[in-house]
Amino acid sequence: MQEILFSEIAEQPEIIQKLIDSEAEHIGKIGAKLKGKFKYVVIAARGTSDNAARYAQYVLGAFNQFQVALATPSLFTVYKNQPNLSDALVIGVSQSGQSPDIVSVLASAKEQGAPTICITNDTKSPLAVTSDFVIPLHTGREKAVAATKTYTSSLAAFALLSLAFGKNTHREKELLALPIKLSGIITSALKVVKTTERYRYMEHCVVIGRGFNYATAFEIALKVKELTRVVSVPYSSADFSHGPIATVRSGFPVIVVAPSGEMYPHISDFMDKLIGMGAEIISISDKKEITMKSNLGFVIPSGVPEWLSPIAYILPGQLFARQLALEKGLNIDSPEGLTKVTETF
Repeated sequence: MQEILFSEIAEQPEIIQKLIDSEAEHIGKIGAKLKGKFKYVVIAARGTSDNAARYAQYVLGAFNQFQVALATPSLFTVYKNQPNLSDALVIGVSQSGQSPDIVSVLASAKEQGAPTICITNDTKSPLAVTSDFVIPLHTGREKAVAATKTYTSSLAAFALLSLAFGKNTHREKELLALPIKLSGIITSALKVVKTTERYRYMEHCVVIGRGFNYATAFEIALKVKELTRVVSVPYSSADFSHGPIATVRSGFPVIVVAPSGEMYPHISDFMDKLIGMGAEIISISDKKEITMKSNLGFVIPSGVPEWLSPIAYILPGQLFARQLALEKGLNIDSPEGLTKVTETF
């Protein structure tokens, strides 16, 4: 019997399409109502949702010129010393909408008069009830413990929010063209993951991404940890150069996310340096010169713009983590030590 996780990974193209069809107009209206009512953005999230927030830092910063900060929820709950949020737009991201610390950030923001938005899969959750505006993820119930479809739909919601704050016909067309490309990426990646067996005894790795795909590095690393128990650490290539690169030796596994775009020359040069040090490279790229010199390469079709690449490039990462868990004989749908809804205070 096919496990739940694979079914949910396969649903993602359809879900992204449904989110765009259902929420583009609604999110556009939210953007119109909030224009000029804040000076910066604060996002409260945990886990996978926190990785989606990292994408928001780039997409809202690059196209809307908003400074985006990640909240420190323990200041609101444990230390009870709330920062001043009076000039902020505060966004809570949570697939369940249940975590008390995330709810506390938005509740404090409302008390301070700051506008609030929540992005959630449960429109009746405490987080949704607390927020001024609610953006539903339209994923249906996510049953597998490791989040996949709620992550990509959260990224798409932020892409739509960026468009709402700065209408751009070209970028709108790029987003509309994305779902059909995601289906092809899943089909292609499924052929490549069959060779994942060679990593069955892998115990550690690093994941490299930069720019828009800094978020992808964090999310792939999280999926690998959750599903396979491999110690997987995410880095920007810039940060990895400042010390941690000393850990690389012959056969050291490195997952590299390398899409076309402004960041590509930096990532390409960095990967060459890793290869020169003997690293075992697992790459995700639309550039053949990247995938052909990798030990394992996931080929992404051309035409996915860099600003949307995190939605596409996470898919091979999800499938790699799933396949590695299969090779290790682990429970894919319910990894040991994890629960679907995690409440932190």
